[in-house]
Amino acid sequence: MANTQPARSVKEIEADIAATRSRLARTVDELTYRVSPDTIKANTIATIKGKVESATLDADGNPRYDRLATALGGVAAVALALGGMRRIFYRG
Repeated sequence: MANTQPARSVKEIEADIAATRSRLARTVDELTYRVSPDTIKANTIATIKGKVESATLDADGNPRYDRLATALGGVAAVALALGGMRRIFYRG
């Protein structure tokens, strides 16, 4: 089979290598940024804040009292259960 690509000059090859090196450097920089602990922490915090806000606020930004009351009731139930278990198991 004959080579169908035209011959390239040294300058063209060097330019291609420089462009590839630049793309690889940007890719490595982007990967380094994405896997850095600070970036992961910031993204996780933003995700959690968004989920909490969407669960506790309506579309207008007003509190959803029904969900807040349910959550507070759950916290109170767990606190009472833990207090009761403590009283039962630690009768010192």
